[in-house]
Amino acid sequence: MSMKTDTAIVLKTQEFVKLKLANAEGGHDWFHTLRVYNNALRISKTEQVNLFVVELAALLHDIADSKFYNGDDTVGPKIAREFLFSLNVDSLIIEHVIRIIENISFNKSIDNSTLFVSEELKVVQDADRLDAMGAIGIARAFNYGGYKNRAIHNPDIRPNLDMSRAEYKASTAPTINHFYEKLLLLKNQMNTRTGKLLAEGRHAFMESYLKQFYSEWQGKS
Repeated sequence: MSMKTDTAIVLKTQEFVKLKLANAEGGHDWFHTLRVYNNALRISKTEQVNLFVVELAALLHDIADSKFYNGDDTVGPKIAREFLFSLNVDSLIIEHVIRIIENISFNKSIDNSTLFVSEELKVVQDADRLDAMGAIGIARAFNYGGYKNRAIHNPDIRPNLDMSRAEYKASTAPTINHFYEKLLLLKNQMNTRTGKLLAEGRHAFMESYLKQFYSEWQGKS
């Protein structure tokens, strides 16, 4: 793991993100960012990466999630670029961070539209995906479903396992469907050794949760 980082810039970035996300939806707020940041630091311990790039990308990855900007994927990278430029961060670092932000999203993997790969992206992507799994992932899924006034579950609406990226982004399906359309797929999409290891337990917890959910739904427990 590279220890080449800049503590002052990282701290300023934390302050910026915390302020920017002060009124964000609960699943995509500062605490989500902080969890992803901490996950990324943990994963980085066993990977050969530029830690400064990982830290900045983890902190800025959801600075303007496209879900809250009418699907516009350009807002987040633009805000991140302007902020890092204002701190005189090296241009190569800025470009690397921006490419990570542009390619981290799960929906980019649906139609293989990811055009960039780096070890740093793999770390931050695993860190973000871990937060979409397990107890936290379940809480985030239902929080966002409530935010969008979606049904919890509707047995008549089956999960769509063959969506295009556009269909995925436009989906209004019940939250339980999201488990099959994303959350349960993440375990097999992890990039790093540590990410894969951590994903196992979180995946098992989600499977256990769904078993209990259906049992209660059917009045069996």
